[in-house]
Amino acid sequence: MGRFKDNDLEDRRGNAVAAKKALLDKFRTATADPALEQRRAALEAERLARKAERDAVRAKREAEAAEKARIAAEAAEKARREAEEIAAREAAERAEREALEAAEAAEAEAALKAAQKAARDARYAARKAAKKERRKGGGY
Repeated sequence: MGRFKDNDLEDRRGNAVAAKKALLDKFRTATADPALEQRRAALEAERLARKAERDAVRAKREAEAAEKARIAAEAAEKARREAEEIAAREAAERAEREALEAAEAAEAEAALKAAQKAARDARYAARKAAKKERRKGGGY
């Protein structure tokens, strides 16, 4: 049977320091590798290329959106102008119609008043003629 090895505190500390130093040396040799540095540079270049491509696509999309907004604004302005023209034309037609109706109503009222005056004059003349006839004493 093997002997139980009793490591004291100093041995454990020394082993931990040696293990840390070995890991650090391994990391330093891996980072000093020129192939790794080239790979990092290539990855960075690819990342920058993808970012530039995304930015170009975004700029194109924004330009298209701005063009669509400009076209929509022009269409809205044209529609507003046409609506104003139609409203002005309708208002002019309405005013003309109302003026014509007012003139016709005034003519009709004048004709009605003339007819009423003629009827009143006829009644007056008939009363006067009847009164004259009564004064003459005719018809008994």
